[in-house]
Amino acid sequence: MDFNKTTAIKDGQEAAKSSYKVPFGTVSITPYAQELINKAIERRWLTKGQYVKEFEEKFAALFGVKYGIAVSSGTDADAIACAVLYDFGARRGDEIIVPALTFVATGNAVLQAGFTPVFVDVKRETLNIDPEKIEKAITPRTRAIMPVHLMGKPAAMDEILGIAQKHDLHVIEDAAEAHGAEYKGRKIGAMGDMACFSLYAAHIVTTIEGGMLITNNERMAEAARSLRNHGIDGKFQFKRIGFSAKMNEIEAAVGLGNIRIFHDILEKRRANVRHLIKAFKKFDDYFWYLKEDRDEVLGPHAFSLILKPGLNFTKNEFVTYLEKQGVDSRNLFYSIPTQTASYEFMGHEKGDFPEAEYCSDHGTHIGCHQDVGIGQMDHIIATVEGFLKAKGYRV
Repeated sequence: MDFNKTTAIKDGQEAAKSSYKVPFGTVSITPYAQELINKAIERRWLTKGQYVKEFEEKFAALFGVKYGIAVSSGTDADAIACAVLYDFGARRGDEIIVPALTFVATGNAVLQAGFTPVFVDVKRETLNIDPEKIEKAITPRTRAIMPVHLMGKPAAMDEILGIAQKHDLHVIEDAAEAHGAEYKGRKIGAMGDMACFSLYAAHIVTTIEGGMLITNNERMAEAARSLRNHGIDGKFQFKRIGFSAKMNEIEAAVGLGNIRIFHDILEKRRANVRHLIKAFKKFDDYFWYLKEDRDEVLGPHAFSLILKPGLNFTKNEFVTYLEKQGVDSRNLFYSIPTQTASYEFMGHEKGDFPEAEYCSDHGTHIGCHQDVGIGQMDHIIATVEGFLKAKGYRV
């Protein structure tokens, strides 16, 4: 796929930063998507219709599962997946285990569905939930574990699924950033009871705004379809407390265009991030960074970096230098329970989640998307090397 033949559309923030040599994100709008959008407008049927249904079917097929339920955001996908558990005996106020380090939407969605998020610390080397700490967080009110495959790196699913089976818990995969990732030959998103994807701008499959819930469980799929439309059952009968979270035809058209070039996007991102991983071996003394371990395949969202202790510079100094050299970056996600004000009522204090807090204080991530190439990855490498040398380090 020649990405120059697609229309790269950046959100408002990105458009203002078009001078970056290595911009953080992009969106691919294909000619096929534009054709579908025009047809939808001509039909004057823009709410959920045939394109949404087709997108659901093709997305599910991409991940090897039976059912896809398209919704208005990845956050809604998470919240709806949680709310499905009411059909399986859960009650309001019950608990769902989530990692302390993730985008805030994961924790927010649990609360929005009427559950209590129970946070578990992560491993800084992977950024993912530490399976050795999960069992200590399980109580009689625990109903599910929601691992997050952060930055497209698979969580330790064998251990997580084993714990869930032992304690009769559901597993909801938050695969928002892990489109196309694999774990021991299995696709991320196809291992838990349900999986949730964000289709926001800059993700591998995007609908600009949007989300997708996938599952092999027909009963769960039926409940999720009801929940996305106010809990509807038939015509204007409602049997659940639901959401207003439908996807529209324009968004689905963009998604169908991305499905057609999914493998091209994925391989371009993998090539970029693998190039960085190989080059960053010479920076091992200074950073923990995204790695592709044995028995896993990344579905790269971005390239994460965590400063190691004892360095003579701060994260802010480092990212300021990157910025001056035209490398766009984002702070790593914050430790939700100890650094997000809205969670203070849950009684957490600084120090409760030391690994997540360290990562958020010392971490950043850089774009590796399909509209940048190896030359731009080399610019990142040269920039990091130049910074370290300026600080007196030998690399």
